[in-house]
Amino acid sequence: MTFASHMDIALEEARAAAARGEVPVGAVIVSPSGAVVARAGNRTRELNDPTAHAEILAIRAACAAAGSERLADHDLYVTLEPCPMCAAAISFARIRRLYFAASDPKSGGVAHGARVFAHPQCHHRPEIYDGIHARAAEALLRDFFAERRG
Repeated sequence: MTFASHMDIALEEARAAAARGEVPVGAVIVSPSGAVVARAGNRTRELNDPTAHAEILAIRAACAAAGSERLADHDLYVTLEPCPMCAAAISFARIRRLYFAASDPKSGGVAHGARVFAHPQCHHRPEIYDGIHARAAEALLRDFFAERRG
């Protein structure tokens, strides 16, 4: 099986989130066969739910589709480095690989900040790949926040 990035789909979800007035973050979960089983964008404002990050929503949908709380052998593509909450959920779901686009020095929980997967209490550590379409994700975030600052 050859590697195929699904980050373009995650970027579509991030653009849709921005159009809804949400922070533009999108996520996609892919099955072992390479099929997209869940996709989501941030909906924290729409749902009045601080946990409604793209990753959490995608994990919930993928688990429902799988009929399991575990997503072993599934991969997650997300446009921004996951926060500590999302990193913990990724570990709990047993996601096989995490691909993220833009780094998040301010609120990240993987390569920055809490570095959830580095803790001895972390029971599962996915393989991590970063920087895939980072420029596109960074531009989307930069433009979104610049527009709001006016």
